[in-house]
Amino acid sequence: MAPRRPRSAGAFPKTVEPTATKTAEKGELYAALDLGTNSCRMLIARPKGDQFQVVDSFSKAVQLGQGLEASGRLSRSSMARTVQALQICRRKIELHGVKRMRLVATEACRRAGNARDFIRYVRRETGLPLEIIPAEEEARLAVISCASLVSPRTEQALVVDIGGGSTELVWIDVTAVPPADRARAIMRLSNGFHQPEGLEPQARVVDWISVPLGVATLKDQFADVEDDAARFALMSWFFEEKLADFSPYSSGSPQAGFQIIGTSGTVTTVAACHLGLKRYDRTRVDGLTMSSGQIDAVIRSFLALGPDGRRADPRIGRDRHTLIMSGAAILQALMRVWPTDRMSVADRGLREGLLYAQMAADGVLEEMPPI
Repeated sequence: MAPRRPRSAGAFPKTVEPTATKTAEKGELYAALDLGTNSCRMLIARPKGDQFQVVDSFSKAVQLGQGLEASGRLSRSSMARTVQALQICRRKIELHGVKRMRLVATEACRRAGNARDFIRYVRRETGLPLEIIPAEEEARLAVISCASLVSPRTEQALVVDIGGGSTELVWIDVTAVPPADRARAIMRLSNGFHQPEGLEPQARVVDWISVPLGVATLKDQFADVEDDAARFALMSWFFEEKLADFSPYSSGSPQAGFQIIGTSGTVTTVAACHLGLKRYDRTRVDGLTMSSGQIDAVIRSFLALGPDGRRADPRIGRDRHTLIMSGAAILQALMRVWPTDRMSVADRGLREGLLYAQMAADGVLEEMPPI
């Protein structure tokens, strides 16, 4: 992917619409939209070699899942906010003449009792074909977006996607795949986690899990705990308990050739803070490897700030400072559970996976070269 213009450091960009878009070039454009529990994000891109070039983007915190934990339904105000954001997405799609698109909704819509009504409302107001995808597909798309970050030395990979309403974990075994082909083997998981035996060695999904706790839903679970440090500790241990049925966790984990790849706003924010970035720079964050000690040091600095300090810290973002500690609690639990002291940082996720899957299905991406 072409580097994006630097933005303010933090997981939650405030810009709603870029001031300018890139000049159109030849090649069909694709759109991918991810409507999560907290944010609405879209990329418009064209294929370029074995990657793609971003032409336009959109990101806004719409808080679609606000109040969902208590009521089990999407509120009128959250649906109205979301539709306003989707109207902007529709205008961008029309402006660029995009014909190939995939627009998906995730955990909030999977859980809401009135989700189908919301999908019809979106179609009526915007004309956009929004669809609710199952947790397995969400996990699969996150995995293929991170494929190029898998090291040739990796034999076991754990891909973790921390969302607003859920966290997906996928454990992949690539020991049967030659080192130079491991990233490409993981890309082939776009066809499904359970692939038929073929001529080429396959990446094998040992297990996957979708924990119905993300940065927004975990925060809501412990909103009544007043002490900041106690709330953080409770959130982290509570999340760890939800991993008990994840088979690699319960049966023990490999030591050698093990790689964790984390993709989420939480992970990229922690990475940007570790690097001391005053302006967010994707080219420095994406692919960075952090030790557990470095991650803990950033989390401790967040705790030392307290709620008021985090609210004022430009690295975190004033509009979303309340979510960083629930994300950090999930991240800390993950690093505590598995026997590795390093995590690879991915500034990519569901949208990128949607683009890769569409372009791969159309045969417009060049074969990923050996690493």
